[in-house]
Amino acid sequence: MRASALVLTIVASLVAAPAALAQSTTGGADPSSTIPATATVPADTGGATYGQPNPATTQLTPEQTATILPTGYAAAPASAPQEVKDAIAAANEIIGKPYVYGGGHNAKFLSRGYDCSGTVSYALHGADLLPRPLDSSSFMKWGAKGPGTWFTIYTNPGHAFAVIAGLRLDTSAAGDPAGGKGPRWRPVLRSTRGFTARHPVGF
Repeated sequence: MRASALVLTIVASLVAAPAALAQSTTGGADPSSTIPATATVPADTGGATYGQPNPATTQLTPEQTATILPTGYAAAPASAPQEVKDAIAAANEIIGKPYVYGGGHNAKFLSRGYDCSGTVSYALHGADLLPRPLDSSSFMKWGAKGPGTWFTIYTNPGHAFAVIAGLRLDTSAAGDPAGGKGPRWRPVLRSTRGFTARHPVGF
């Protein structure tokens, strides 16, 4: 092969390489389909998808973060304190129920549907961390100031939601691509601007 032909062959291969690389990363099968169900999604992807940990807090490792199952229920991490496991199990009991203003604010915490603070109250009561339901304004003075390690209640006079083991429990669909009002585990953390953060002492 003459030198000029060899040069042309090398140049052509260098030009083709980036195009082939781009095709391998953007075309064909969805790269996310190869991610194991228990894998951690990098923070810059906009949060976790169902079946994967939700990095809603920076204080927990992936092994300490609960996961949202395809059923919509949550699975507690094995390393979590029993109170965390109990709160998640309690919340799972009301997942999918409709939003009902004032729901869950009776002495037995029971209702056909739940509002925002009723949902948070139900989960905390299941962990023996709350003896009676509270409204969102009352949660602003409950527990200890700031985010907790395992529990954080975000609250203001108009709304309340919880982050438990890194998962957001909320009746609002804000930021949730699946939508749906009422108690749900949400795959991404919403903005906390305008909310007061509280947590149960010790958690």
